[in-house]
Amino acid sequence: MKTPQTFVFFGIVGSGKGTQVQLLEQYLKDSNLSEDVLSTSTGNEYRKIIESGSFTSLLVKDRYNKGYLQPNFLTISLFTNILTANMKENTTFIADGFPRTIEQSEAFESAMQFYGRENVHVVYIELGKEEATKRMKLRGRSDDTDEGIAQRFDEYVNNVIPAMNYFKGKDGYKMHTINGEQTIEEVHQDLIKSLGISSYLWVARLSCLMR
Repeated sequence: MKTPQTFVFFGIVGSGKGTQVQLLEQYLKDSNLSEDVLSTSTGNEYRKIIESGSFTSLLVKDRYNKGYLQPNFLTISLFTNILTANMKENTTFIADGFPRTIEQSEAFESAMQFYGRENVHVVYIELGKEEATKRMKLRGRSDDTDEGIAQRFDEYVNNVIPAMNYFKGKDGYKMHTINGEQTIEEVHQDLIKSLGISSYLWVARLSCLMR
């Protein structure tokens, strides 16, 4: 059985962290480094709630459009439900969009202790405010107003960055800061190099060629 790995991604909206999560997941599968990969996105779960048309969906959508983070109780609940329904002993786990507050970081740490995850890679896709703003405006989304973007930056600085810094210096957590102002492929290559798994890909490919 391959040793399961754990990754948690941080980055401002527009940093491309969601894309990098997808690339990492595919990389791990293609290189035969993981038998099972669970990639979670609380953002996707919130989109499902918004599409449901429930009373909760109206409240969630209102906060989303204004650029506010969703409440801790709901985000932690969504994250917990994903883990309890899908986590296996040999699952490589990639978290995207959680945690975003210190309270959520505490919940994440507790979950990793419960599942016996001792080596967690904390990935920070770093992107400047100017470039992030440009990327958000290019998306053309209705909620990417000047006010909405400004609020997202406030939430990011006041909540998300402290949530990430919560893990700095903690045993079992390793920080990886990646320059997000590069091309998608360059960011991916720097990430793989920083994680120290590029050599394993070569071994896996060589093994396939020798079969």
